[in-house]
Amino acid sequence: MLATTAQNRVLGTSSSTLAKAATAPFKVTAIRRSSKGIRASTSVRASLSTNGKPTVLVAEKLGAGGVEMLKEVADVRTVLNMTKEQLLENISTVDAIVIRSATKVTREVFEASKGRLRVVGRAGVGIDNVDLTAASETGCLVVNAPTANTIAAAEHGISLLTALARNVAQADASMKAGGWDRTTYVGVSVVGKTLAIIGFGKVGGEVARRAKGLGMTVIAFDPYASEERAAAVGVKLVSFDEALATGDFFSLHMPLTPTTKNLFDDAAFAKIKKGSRIINVARGGVIDEAALARALDAKQVAGAALDVFAQEPPAADNPLVNRKDVICTPHLGASTKEAQEEVSYEIAEAVVSALNGELTSSVVNAPMVPPEVLKELAPYVGLAQSLGHAAVQLVDDHGFSEVHITYHSPRGDLLDSRLLRANVVRGILQQITTSQVNIVNADLLAKKRGVRIVETVVPSEGAAVLNSLEVAIVSRASRFSSAVNGRGQISVSGAVKSGKPFLTQIGDFDVDLATEGEVLLVRQNDQPGIIATVASELAKKEINISFMSVGRTGRGADAIMAIGIDGSPDKELLGAISSVRGVQETAALSNLRA
Repeated sequence: MLATTAQNRVLGTSSSTLAKAATAPFKVTAIRRSSKGIRASTSVRASLSTNGKPTVLVAEKLGAGGVEMLKEVADVRTVLNMTKEQLLENISTVDAIVIRSATKVTREVFEASKGRLRVVGRAGVGIDNVDLTAASETGCLVVNAPTANTIAAAEHGISLLTALARNVAQADASMKAGGWDRTTYVGVSVVGKTLAIIGFGKVGGEVARRAKGLGMTVIAFDPYASEERAAAVGVKLVSFDEALATGDFFSLHMPLTPTTKNLFDDAAFAKIKKGSRIINVARGGVIDEAALARALDAKQVAGAALDVFAQEPPAADNPLVNRKDVICTPHLGASTKEAQEEVSYEIAEAVVSALNGELTSSVVNAPMVPPEVLKELAPYVGLAQSLGHAAVQLVDDHGFSEVHITYHSPRGDLLDSRLLRANVVRGILQQITTSQVNIVNADLLAKKRGVRIVETVVPSEGAAVLNSLEVAIVSRASRFSSAVNGRGQISVSGAVKSGKPFLTQIGDFDVDLATEGEVLLVRQNDQPGIIATVASELAKKEINISFMSVGRTGRGADAIMAIGIDGSPDKELLGAISSVRGVQETAALSNLRA
């Protein structure tokens, strides 16, 4: 048996893969400067222009500091407001292009570059205006600037918190309307109040530091955050229900995923303290806006401050925008002069690093995989992602810091597991981050989250590339206790059958189901009538069953039903099934298809 850490394996190979994108035999250095002095140094190897430097096209407005940094190592052309035709005409003469959100880098653009374009730099987070598939096929790296806005977003969150506490926006509007009402707009102090941070990532951590400075007690809910990191800033990690019951203010900083969509719904608002206040600078979809309006009407929530909305800009009939007890801003979280300048520096550094063929966590696409390798691994890549996706959904609020991946393969240590490992990590991280995860940055992103990846290859018989794959998460608790194996890990296993990925084991229970769509897990006593009763409860909600697998430890012993369903079970349905006589526990897995 061979065990090795994922980081060593990926860093030992991916760096050389990326370096092939650089063709120049020399190295130059860019020094990052600002009002704070020299900030960092980055070197670059790149395709040569006539003067021995790479050529970078800046197609949209970029901060002066970032432009100057690029000029130290490259010929920089700044051409703004280009038409599509102008972009197609110029792209074959440059090695890199820097854009924001307006410029569309399509497959046609990559084809027009005739193989010269090596890097696309997106000055911001979103990359929906870049064809990532075409970029990877042509060997072009796409990088973004995901961290420069952190402080700006945290500051905006604190600004909204204090404005909400003291009714600043409402009092201002009253005065502008000719009023002088000192009674109506009496606020509350934040000193001694409890701030519940939901989503303890980079922005959540910065909000916590600032809230502590205001004299607030800070707790956080994030099932994927480490207790050590939270303790370092004086924050206690709690369960979601404890956060709801304890918080006076709620500050939301989680990504929008199937797990977090409408996390704050009627049920959540019913559990919070009466008179609590909520601030959202994360994503609009994490709050059920209609439910928040109902909570405000009932005075269960005293006020809200929202920078983001489910639809942006909000529709005219949005139930929150025109309320006096809601402060609204038009997605200004990242909108400071300093943040925009930091974005320019961050994207310039990323572009320089990418041209140099260096490994960077801001790369959002993978280098092109040889077609024969991709064809061979394609079904297993889907399996890896689905297993990672399934395993992380079974983790309880306590989070985790270690993932074990076990490959049963006839190739033994000759198995190239980089793509498989990256997709396991991708399946895991897609539930907890908006970052693009791929073979280039998977290990770096996992490391940033404090997650250690441990791989084991077990030699096995057969002709297939991979006989089976197990993903096991080391965690203190599971949402579905039956998923905990004999080693005390939350584990799921799978295999490829007839070219399709299947889930074959949950914990120590054998199952057999395709990794498609929604899956309902039910642990039951092995006795007649339970399957029919569960099916009846699903029928009441008009949810169709697409397949079912039942695994048991022995006749008359415990069994697990894994039921494929054509819809998402809500809390009411899960509660109804849990109350069926003989049912011990339930859990739902969503979006298992890779």
